[in-house]
Amino acid sequence: MKNSRSLLLIAGLSISAAVVSAYIFSRNFSGKTIIVQQENSYPATAVSGRSDLANVSFVEASAKSRQSVVFIKTEAEVNRRSSFWFFDFDPFGQIGKVSSTGSGVILTADGYIVTNNHVIANADKIEVVLNNKKRSYSAKVVGRAASSDLALLKIDASDLKPIELANSDNISIGDWVLAVGNPFNLTSTVTAGIVSAKGRNINIVDNNFPIESFIQTDAAINPGNSGGALVNIEGKLVGVNTAIASKTGSYVGYGFAIPSNIVMKIVNDLREYGQIQQAFDGLDVIDLTEQLSAESGGLEDGVYVTHVSSTHRTASSVKTGDVIIKLDGQTVNNKSEYDEFLALRRPGESVKFTVMRAGKSTEATIKMENMDGTFELKRRTVKSSDILGAEFEKVTKVEKELYKISDGIKVSNISNGKIRQMNLPEGFIFLSVNDVPSKDLDDFISQVEKLTGRVRIEGISPQGGRQFLSFYFY
Repeated sequence: MKNSRSLLLIAGLSISAAVVSAYIFSRNFSGKTIIVQQENSYPATAVSGRSDLANVSFVEASAKSRQSVVFIKTEAEVNRRSSFWFFDFDPFGQIGKVSSTGSGVILTADGYIVTNNHVIANADKIEVVLNNKKRSYSAKVVGRAASSDLALLKIDASDLKPIELANSDNISIGDWVLAVGNPFNLTSTVTAGIVSAKGRNINIVDNNFPIESFIQTDAAINPGNSGGALVNIEGKLVGVNTAIASKTGSYVGYGFAIPSNIVMKIVNDLREYGQIQQAFDGLDVIDLTEQLSAESGGLEDGVYVTHVSSTHRTASSVKTGDVIIKLDGQTVNNKSEYDEFLALRRPGESVKFTVMRAGKSTEATIKMENMDGTFELKRRTVKSSDILGAEFEKVTKVEKELYKISDGIKVSNISNGKIRQMNLPEGFIFLSVNDVPSKDLDDFISQVEKLTGRVRIEGISPQGGRQFLSFYFY
């Protein structure tokens, strides 16, 4: 594929006159294409889920988990306008509806449901259908975490069957698992496999602050499974199915699920604060290569520090070139384990780092910061516009440092409106509009709502590239 991060649309898979269209991401991975055909999982009690092959029975686990997995249908207006060099010439009759489907997992009896963010991205209408009773509900988005491809929904219900949770740390390579979801509109489908790997970082989350540490399984996952449950043989959630490794867009071998412990932490953040409380330690790290291992005295495990933020308040005790081998006494073998550990932390928490420096072990304590460089747990502050069809928020301190900008306004939760007509993606950062710097939220929204004629925009794409765009509004 020419663009390994392009968003693909699978359409035309008809089942009983229903058209299946599922959004999936792609990324090159070991010669294959990683298709984010995502699945679902959720964290909780410490249960191993192991079983001897002779004692394995999937019947009870299937019956128990199927009633907690829902079918999700979305509808969105899609801009089909013709364009050439970013100038639009045909503004009439080019907007059409597109439907997509996926899965979700019931977390509470009163209607909280987790799914993948890509399942509901850009949706104007979200419908949740209970697989056991075929009841249908309109869903609202409580919060979304693009960095982990998770979203929390809420429906008005009181007698749902929430899934039981397992501690994903206790699942082992070789354990049996079931993938429960709605592939190709075939509702309440269950497939079986084993955990074939843990801590996979496959670079499919299209975000500059991704949280990736997937459970890999050979349980069959296909379009429509996204947001569904990965459960152990007791029917308890160990992960949310999120991606497959495929050259075709359909299952050919391996699927990937977000561990339930990460899911639960993020869901609790979204429910309480409306946004993920992502913790930053002020460090950039990479996996040890053969050369870095040799330079570090032959270390085989750990992560190599490539950069230490000059503005993080407590990170200076770690140095560039250090190798982090433990976090709070827990061994760190690679970057995926490192990322997973930090994903479970919140700003304000302190973590003890054990590092190797010049052949000697030393310890440092770093207090986690939020994206604004403080230790606070913050509620999301956004402003929305029905005319623009989106929400807007000021960029954070971390984003300013990353992109080397002084200010900017980021767009999210795009629905039908002017922003969609511009074909701008979630996470796009406005730097200026018609040469007016984008700083104050109210002034920015008022300015863009009134735009007519030729419009010039300077901004930054979700991948971090500087963009100069031009549009014409009639």
